[in-house]
Amino acid sequence: MATQLLIRLDNELKDRLNFLARKEVKTSSDVVREMLRKYIRENDMSFYIDELWANISAHFAKRGIIK
Repeated sequence: MATQLLIRLDNELKDRLNFLARKEVKTSSDVVREMLRKYIRENDMSFYIDELWANISAHFAKRGIIK
């Protein structure tokens, strides 16, 4: 279930965000969600660990070491 997060932007920032989002045929909420996902992906060490384990598992599975 999605929840809301209230943030405050000055008018110029909001207008520029809306303008750029419309150029990409997205909503400003879509753009902000993408930015937050990218930020978390780049700054959350658990993401890297999970990705590393997935790559190791795939490597082992490819070689028949695990199923």
